[in-house]
Amino acid sequence: MTIWAKAAVLGIAVALTFSFALAAAATDTSGLDEIVVTAQRREESAQNVGLALSVISGQSLADKGITHVDDLQNALPSLQVEPAFGSGLPQYRIRGVGFLDYTSNNASPVGVSLDDVAYALPIQSQGQLFDIDRVEVLRGPQGTLYGRNTTGGEINFVTNRPTSDFHAGVTAEYGSHNEFLGEAFVSGTIAENLTGRLSAATEQGGAWQRDRLSGASLGNKDKEAVRLQLQFDPTEALNFRLSAHVAEDKSDEVGLHLIEPYTPYNAGAGGPVIPADTSRYVTGWRLNPLFAQTVGINPNSKPGLNNLNEGVDLTGNIDLSVAKIVSISSYNKMIRREYGDWDATQYDDSDEYFRSNLDVISQELRVESTGTGPLSWVAGALYTDQRLDENFYSDFSDANIFGAAANPDIILTHYDQNAISFGEFGQVSYKFNDAFTAIIGVREDHETRDIKNVNTGVVVGPTFPSFTGGPLGASATSNLPSGKVELDYHPQADTLLYYSISRGVKSGGFTAHNTTSAGAIDPFEPEKLLDYEVGIKSDVTHTLRVNASAFYYHYLDQQILGKVPYLTGFIGRFVNANSRIAGGELEVQWQPLQGLNLSQYAGYTVGYYESHVQNSSGVDYDGQPLSFPKWSYGGDASYGFDVGAFKITAETNYSFHDTYSQFYLLGSSVFTVPKYWLANANLSLSPAAGAPWEFTLWGRNIFNRSYDVTRNFFLPGTDVAQAGEPATFGIRVSYKY
Repeated sequence: MTIWAKAAVLGIAVALTFSFALAAAATDTSGLDEIVVTAQRREESAQNVGLALSVISGQSLADKGITHVDDLQNALPSLQVEPAFGSGLPQYRIRGVGFLDYTSNNASPVGVSLDDVAYALPIQSQGQLFDIDRVEVLRGPQGTLYGRNTTGGEINFVTNRPTSDFHAGVTAEYGSHNEFLGEAFVSGTIAENLTGRLSAATEQGGAWQRDRLSGASLGNKDKEAVRLQLQFDPTEALNFRLSAHVAEDKSDEVGLHLIEPYTPYNAGAGGPVIPADTSRYVTGWRLNPLFAQTVGINPNSKPGLNNLNEGVDLTGNIDLSVAKIVSISSYNKMIRREYGDWDATQYDDSDEYFRSNLDVISQELRVESTGTGPLSWVAGALYTDQRLDENFYSDFSDANIFGAAANPDIILTHYDQNAISFGEFGQVSYKFNDAFTAIIGVREDHETRDIKNVNTGVVVGPTFPSFTGGPLGASATSNLPSGKVELDYHPQADTLLYYSISRGVKSGGFTAHNTTSAGAIDPFEPEKLLDYEVGIKSDVTHTLRVNASAFYYHYLDQQILGKVPYLTGFIGRFVNANSRIAGGELEVQWQPLQGLNLSQYAGYTVGYYESHVQNSSGVDYDGQPLSFPKWSYGGDASYGFDVGAFKITAETNYSFHDTYSQFYLLGSSVFTVPKYWLANANLSLSPAAGAPWEFTLWGRNIFNRSYDVTRNFFLPGTDVAQAGEPATFGIRVSYKY
């Protein structure tokens, strides 16, 4: 079946579902809640926003056990968040648009922001999710309203704001494997016109993996985070919000397990062949004392993190009656110290360590209309300056890939990267009448990205023999236009039909890992994506909501992993290719009875390459299907009822993840991640008159589904996978005043 036929099938399914929804009769209830978002830089109902948008509340995050960005893929259509080799680096993909890279230096085609502050690099978004009001996920290119320009979409985290009345709360969870999660906040008036909110979170324990030889545990969390917000409102027309946060993560990494028998890369290393693991919950590691000394960590360390993420931002609003000026100034710092054992054995065949320092400053300035007339508009500019210093160490001592003269083979790649960008953006919306609204948005990005002091070589004691012949450098400058045109049509109240054409761009970059020649760091080009999209949003009744979208992407210069010569063979290098992607999403919310809430979502995405590009095995991508899960599906159901003075709420949520292989062009099914289902459940007790307290029994992956979230390899013969967590059960107690 062709990409067009599959898109047509999805469109027919959407139409049939919508027709059924129109005919459905719902028992009279209190109705669905209105979801207010700021996806278009102003507060409005999500049902009036003409783009594919999903929203998760803070309560839903808790019910689904989502405390980390990786788990968002269990609650949303067409979203995948893939960890890189068990590390803390999340790799985002929306509708098949993503970028897989284990080093820190390249931007993601999926933008991530916290309270309108855009993160420059994916590694910055790895922290805890706590004291969150909602998460807004926008699918498709963004940029005419946002600080960052994206080809894949945008994920916006919106925190709970300071309140004038005094409020405080505490939540504590205890679960399987001695895992503990604690959150607390206090909010209220500090002085006249000054309010504040202090929130904190910690996550401890939870080790669910074991070393296959010693039985030692792996997987304990050790996270702490604090956020302070101060809101100053000197007049009705002027206000400021200062936010500061700091988060420390000293957790164990998630270990990898062997999906094929492991033979030591160098027979001289000795030791037995390790059979493929029969359990997904075992792993292996060993830290070479010389490697530990070289990178500066304890030789008894487990694979794990020692990361610090901190920042401060100031948002100011000036209301000029006819317009509003918004200024967002921010500084963020990320210190990454991370040790991973990527061969998942006691051999030193591919042990890795990151020592990275990232500093980002940004300034966004917007002017927005505030009138109630038919014309509304926003115009703005964003300046960012990011500086990254990264050392990437690899221990191949047992592999001895460079011969006895170079043994031990501890390899270091060092580089510095600076990126300065300036973007101007704007969007105009005109409402012709109650039925028709037209939207036009434009953007221009200017960026200079430099990589310098690039050096890869063998580290033996204090020396650093270079493969490159000395430090290398490269530079890339781009001027990237983008924009959108959209037409919204309201055929009746509570129903929106929209059609849009939008163009998103993502800057180019550099292949930083293990670079050995000047040609290897030549920049790859920016990518461009043209999106044709149609959708419908309808509150069919006050108890039934149906949203659907269909899209077609024309993807130019997509950034993918190709190959370049490396010593006597080849090594992966990011190159550009062209492709096509199509699909759509369907989301349904229904409240058939008082207290009963049902929701379902489904996403389908399919695509193929249109470029003659070879991978590291010499296979041409042209005509091959793109590598991502085609189907995503999930939903939840909850029912709350009163029993005397108490309210009991039962809730379950579930998700389906389709099969896919990141390396199917290698001609092996070993790297195919099988499809899997996950299911969670909650049973809560609270006062019938409303909180202040709630007691919850919860279970996650309640059917103890054994599954992998990714499969990968590093050196030939190192075939590994990262398992998902087994069934866990626990209790949660919360009190809010």
